[in-house]
Order: sequence, then structure tokens, then C-alpha cells
Amino acid sequence: MLALLHTSPLHIPVFDALRDEDHPGLELRHLVHEDLLTRAGQDGPESVAGDVGAVIDRAVAAGARAVLCTCSSIGGVAEAATAGVPVLRVDRPMAAAAVAAGARIVVLATVAGTLGPTVSLVEEEARRAGRSVAVRTLLAEDAWTHFEAGDLREYARRVAVAADSVTGADAIVLAQASMAPAQRLTSTTVPVLSSPRPGLAAAARAVGVRPTGATK
Repeated sequence: MLALLHTSPLHIPVFDALRDEDHPGLELRHLVHEDLLTRAGQDGPESVAGDVGAVIDRAVAAGARAVLCTCSSIGGVAEAATAGVPVLRVDRPMAAAAVAAGARIVVLATVAGTLGPTVSLVEEEARRAGRSVAVRTLLAEDAWTHFEAGDLREYARRVAVAADSVTGADAIVLAQASMAPAQRLTSTTVPVLSSPRPGLAAAARAVGVRPTGATK
């Protein structure tokens, strides 16, 4: 069983759909803790490290063979947890793909608190790959209220508009898993990368399940 730590219930159908497409038969257990993102945004990710660790410990006690954190803001503290099973952050494979795409990377987010952790992750992956990167950030400030209101179509549209405004980049990183639907709405020629599919694939491998469906 793979446990997924979310900070919004809206992520559940996204990952269920990806599981059905790519990893049929993979058992998912969704753990939703919206308060973790709120508190991390107010006081920093380290302020919730203990609670994140406790959630992960309970998931492992319930039978999880790996845990995937789908929230970029708290992904670092989740990944650092000592749990006895793999604990992965959903955006690491995306960051590695961005570094492979080129040196000029734009991190696009709709929550300001996500920018710093994602930039740090991209830079970490660049060091790991022995590459030099220049990372810029872009905040789609007008989008998040639509996500909070459940208007996912308008949320995705506004993210796509922001992505299409980017120039002089080799890759655009959609910093939050919630932004993935915007990938299909962009018209830019710059590669636009999202985290849910590659992140779930990495977690599925961690529990010994190989993809059998779509891999795009």
C-alpha cells in the first residue's frame, strides 16, 4: 500500500485517475491534512515537521510500504522524516527533468510559500547532476483563490496564462501538484513540467509496482 499525504482533498481524484491509468492494482491510501499547509505558510515548513512525521509514522503503522507527499511546501520536511520506509516528495522527479531540459528554469507557483522550497529542490537536483542552472520565479497571484473556491477550470486557465507569459526559459516548473491541469492549456513552446505523474511513478516503483498504462 502507498500512502499519499495531501494538503487538499482536491488532489485525491487526480492521483486516483493517474493510478488507474498507469498503475492499476496499486493500493492508495489518501491522508488529507489541510492545516499543515496553512501553518507552514504562516510559520515555515519546519514548524510542521513534527506533525508531518507523526502522520507518516501512523501511515507506516497502518501498513504503508512508502509515503508520497504531494504538497511541495512541506515536501522537504516529509522527505527528511525517518520512517523505516521510503518517503518521497512528489516534485523531485519533475525537478530532475527540469535540470535535464536546460540551464534556464522558471518556477511558477500560485502560493508564495511554495517558491522557496521548489527553487531549493531544483538547485539541489542541479548539484546532483553536476549542472549549473539559473532559476527564476513567477507567482500567479490571482489563481489560488479560484482553487480554494473549487473553480479548478479557472485556476488552471490562469496558471496557463502565466506560463505562456514566460520567455527566455528552457523549462517551466509547475511548483504545485494542483497546477498540473494547466499543462494541457498552455501554448508556449517552452516545456511545461508538472509533478503528479512522475511523482506517483517514482512512489509506485518504491513499493515494487511498475507502470502498465500511459507514461506521458
